[in-house]
Amino acid sequence: MSLHELINFKYIVASIVYSVIGILILLIAFWIIEKITPENLWKEIIEKHNIALAIVCASFMIAVAIIISSAIHG
Repeated sequence: MSLHELINFKYIVASIVYSVIGILILLIAFWIIEKITPENLWKEIIEKHNIALAIVCASFMIAVAIIISSAIHG
């Protein structure tokens, strides 16, 4: 068994492509949420130290990441 058979490059390339697509979808989804909310989320979290909003944003990102990973892995 050769090294090329052990490491199938099409799976590595597919993982990289799907990861980039997933990150782009996550950023676009966060940008949409940022636009539809009345306050600037980043300013609220960083400058005003709004922990509750930080938790909501983190849970949103985790939820979108789980959806993307489920779509990638089938």
